[in-house]
Amino acid sequence: MQAWQVHELGEPGEVMRLTEVARPVPADGQVLLKVRAANINFPDALMCRGQYQVRPPLPFTPGVEICGETEDGRRVIANPALPYGGFAEYAVADAAALLPAPEALDDAAAAALHIGYQTGWFGLHRRAGLEAGETLLVHAAAGGVGSAAVQLGKAAGATVIGVVGGAAKASVARELGCDVVIDRREQDVVAAVKETTGGRGADVIYDPVGGQAYAQSAKAVAFEGRIVVVGFASGSIPSPALNHALVKNYAILGLHWGLYNTRNPKLVQHCHERLTELAARGAIKPLVSERVPLAGAADAVQRVADGVTTGRVAVLPSPENGAAA
Repeated sequence: MQAWQVHELGEPGEVMRLTEVARPVPADGQVLLKVRAANINFPDALMCRGQYQVRPPLPFTPGVEICGETEDGRRVIANPALPYGGFAEYAVADAAALLPAPEALDDAAAAALHIGYQTGWFGLHRRAGLEAGETLLVHAAAGGVGSAAVQLGKAAGATVIGVVGGAAKASVARELGCDVVIDRREQDVVAAVKETTGGRGADVIYDPVGGQAYAQSAKAVAFEGRIVVVGFASGSIPSPALNHALVKNYAILGLHWGLYNTRNPKLVQHCHERLTELAARGAIKPLVSERVPLAGAADAVQRVADGVTTGRVAVLPSPENGAAA
């Protein structure tokens, strides 16, 4: 079969190589899956660089999120068991962690429903307790992680403010349903949030960016607000001033969604059921901006790493899987 492999660490576009390899052999408790669609996530790029908390042995195949097909023909969503990731024709995954792919979504959209939407659901509902009528601020609102949070926030009845970089991404954020869109390249983010909220600030802030975005969050958060830290796509990890959190009476909440898979997997299943229901009634639908063939995976991962994509980019090992199921 064909698979992308990383033999040395570096930029995805430079170190990913498409090669012919043997199909992976499932270990005890694992299953072999035909990859119908693999969604590109920022951690895929970090893994190539050796900067992610999970560091599979070399050589490895990136791709942490797929819609796959079991040997008996079931469509499932899975996180492949590294080093046999999803940018390949076949991958392996833990049998106990397979989730049914929603019938309402095609393969690419189903693959994209998992990590980003699970992270958004846990961050907004489990950690921050977002309530209808509250104001939610989402950084990188046109990206894969941010777009999921925007849709989930709207589905929860929140007023959603999206922060983006550039006019093209601002247009995407509006199409996603943001009530207010702030272009950080053209506007003062903190001033714009204060103006929109009548000086109060945002009740919940969803931050997958870190760096300057977090500094803006601390200034734009409301009394009893909650800042949910879900990643550091900017490459800069902030050091929060806890005295500031005390004086302004806000909470800083960390979210590492992957921990729930081992600490409380029943919650992951519960979340998937809620997401499937939302997808079935059209309240959420992953924004798949591009569908690329397997041969285009390395270039696509690099573009995600460079922050020039919107929504999700899906890799389709078999062209026929681009159609709705």
